[in-house]
Parts: sequence; structure tokens; C-alpha cells
Amino acid sequence: MERSDGSIAEDRALLRPIEQTGPKFWVFVGILLAIWLWGMFAYLTQLRRGLDVTGMNVPVYWGLYITNFVFFIGISHAGTLISAILRLSHAEWRRPITRAAEVITVLVLFFGVGSVLLDLGRPDRALNIIQYANLRSPLVWDVISISIYLTSSAIYLYLPLIPDIAILREHFPKRRWFYRALALGWTGSAKQVRILNIAIASMAVLVIPIAVSVHTVVSWVFAMTVQPMWHSTIFGPYFVVGAIFSGIAAIIIAMAIVRKVYHLEAYLKPIHFNNLGLLLLVMALLWFYFTFAEFLTTFYGADPSHMIIFTSKVSGQFAPYFWFMITTCLVIPVVLLANGRTRGTIWGTVTASVSIEVGMWLERYLIVVPSLTRPRLPLTGPLYSPTWVEWSMLAAFVAMFILLYAVFTKLFPIVSIWEIQEGREHSIAEVTRRVESYLPGPVEPLEHEL
Repeated sequence: MERSDGSIAEDRALLRPIEQTGPKFWVFVGILLAIWLWGMFAYLTQLRRGLDVTGMNVPVYWGLYITNFVFFIGISHAGTLISAILRLSHAEWRRPITRAAEVITVLVLFFGVGSVLLDLGRPDRALNIIQYANLRSPLVWDVISISIYLTSSAIYLYLPLIPDIAILREHFPKRRWFYRALALGWTGSAKQVRILNIAIASMAVLVIPIAVSVHTVVSWVFAMTVQPMWHSTIFGPYFVVGAIFSGIAAIIIAMAIVRKVYHLEAYLKPIHFNNLGLLLLVMALLWFYFTFAEFLTTFYGADPSHMIIFTSKVSGQFAPYFWFMITTCLVIPVVLLANGRTRGTIWGTVTASVSIEVGMWLERYLIVVPSLTRPRLPLTGPLYSPTWVEWSMLAAFVAMFILLYAVFTKLFPIVSIWEIQEGREHSIAEVTRRVESYLPGPVEPLEHEL
């Protein structure tokens, strides 16, 4: 896998984001840091005054923080799951998009975990889950599965980075001290390539069941209770489908931004957005199937405690949010993605993706809040309404995620250089193999002609 300077020059555009850091970037960083600092002010206010500064109350003891937790964990399925499936299926068009997706997974997991720490009020209480762990609790299962997922996702991101880090080691002498340590002595020898490919393939196989188990366990935190419209056997696959749905949308948005900002039009092409748009369309229909099945069985079961929540969503207090969710998760995406002319354009898939992210956040909010507002026992309390502290922390988390993603693009190629180059070689070999498979070979003269 050793590359000549000429082959690197062919993909020099992929190094340009690392080489060039202008004033616009630093202004952008300053804005994001300002939002983060405001969020830290809100957090210090919460630490000083307690959870009373939030809108949470009895019985609504989970609110925006847990909504964000489920949402961020869902988006984390963007990288490892989609990337692993595409790798194992040998989808050649995956090569420019895998790293952009895998970075999302690793970074966003931290903010999912951070949302839980915010909800605890006192962060030191997180140690209780370790000191007094009860293995019969879904909360403990959640901690274990997310820890394994974060570790495996970080390894899965790092392994394909190694050859590119070696390239950076040679092309950026001032940073060689940094890249040399991370490159692990990579030279591109046949033995190293063989070991790396085996390691990547093994992690791709391993990470798929881990990713599925994570959001299944997240759903069990709800489903293992007897809260109305939580106690459902469909929640496991429902949450997994929703996670993949929002994850693909997150990949598309990230790709569009990276493509525009770093001028990577030659690598992130409309065909990539079209293919992901097709996957997004399938997931939109699958998400609607699970949503319809969940609400249909609740309606026919007619359990009074469940029907109170059902009615509040369909025609009551939460109806505007519910129908807006249906519009943004189903109507807009299907209209845009089922039409080849709009799906084939980048603006069409990006518009559908932004719509889906808004709708999927609302879906998580509608799972968390309505059921707590009207528990089985007759208990009344003030209506839940998120405060400026909760909204500020959400804005701070989003800003810091974007900032860390931008910093990553300034340290490492966001499009894998060695995979692009390997793909070119494989494409030539594959075309030759396919042509030879159906074209007749040279005709040999007959020994005896009649």
C-alpha cells in the first residue's frame, strides 16, 4: 500500500483542508465556543441552584435531557452501523463517505452520555452506577452497552485512519511528532496491509450486533417499566429503526457541509447522495410501519391508561407536535425521495434529511414526556416546559459537536485517501475481470479442418 508522491498529488485536494486554515475558520470556531461558554454558564447555574432551574417536576422527572440522550445515541448509528454494512457488502461507492460517518458516531456518543449526567443533577451520582451496580437494572445494561459501543467505534474509526496518518506524517513535517506516534510505524508493507484488512473486517462484523444492542437496550430503559405506551415489546426494533433513520440523515447533512466548505465535489458526488437517499426512503417507510403498528395496537387494545396518552398525542395537548412529526418524518421525505429528480439532487436529499432530524427529535420528545405527564396512578403536577437552561445545554452540545467535527477535519482527511486509491485499483481490476468473464477468448485454430 505504499504510494508514490504522484499518486498522493492526484488526491491533493483531500489534504487541502488540513493545509489551509483561514480567518473564516477561526471566526466560526469563536462563534461555536461562545455558544459552548453560554451553555457552561447555564450548567453552572444548574449546579448551583439544582434541577429546580429546569422544567422537570413530579411526575415529569425526565424531559429535554433524556430526549437529547435518546436522540444523540440514535444519531451515533450513522457511522459504525452504516459503514460496517457497506464494507461487508463490498459497496464500492461507500469509500468517500465512511470516515465522515464514523466520526459522527464517536463524537456524538459523548454528548449522549453527557445528557444523562445533566439529568442526574449532581454528576458525582454517576459513580453510584458502578459502586452499587444492580445487574438486573436496564440502566446498568445501558451503561455497559454504551461503554462497549464507544470503545469498539473508536477502534473502528482509528484502524482505517492509520494509512492516512502515515501519509500525513510524510507531508506535514511540522506535525510529524504528532502523526508519527499515531501511525504506529506504518510503512504499507504487504504484511501490514493484510493485518489491517483483517482487523477492519473483524471490527465491521463485531460492531453491527453491538450497535443494534445499544439502541435496543436504550429502548428497554423505557419498555421494562409499566408506564403507559412505554411497556411495549415493539420498542426494541422501533428504536433501532429510528436510530438508523436519523443516522443516515445525519450522514447526508455532514457530507453536504463538508462537500461545500472544502470543495470536495469530485469525491462526494450526487450519486452518493442518491444512494443514501434511497436508503433513507426505505427507512422512512419502515419507520412509518413501526409507528403505525405501535399506535394501531394501542388503539385496539383500548387500555384506559394507554388511551389517555394516545389521545393526548393524536388529538390532545401534544397533537401539534405529533402531526408535525408525521409531516417531517414521512410526508416531506417521501415526497422528496420517491421522486428521482429531487432525490438525485443534493438539495433534495439534504432538505429531506434536515426535516427528518427535526421530526426524529420530536419523536423522542413525544416518547419521553407525554407518558410521564399522565402516569398510571392519578397524580397531577405542573405541565412540563423546558427552561432556558435545558435549551442552552442542547445548543452547547450541538455547537461543541460541530466544533469537534471541524477540528477533526483539520487534523485528518475527512475522506479516506488510501481507500479512494485502493478503490481505483479495484475498479480497474473488477472491470477487467467482468469483461473477461463474458467476452470470448482468442480463437485457436483447429488441428484438423474439414
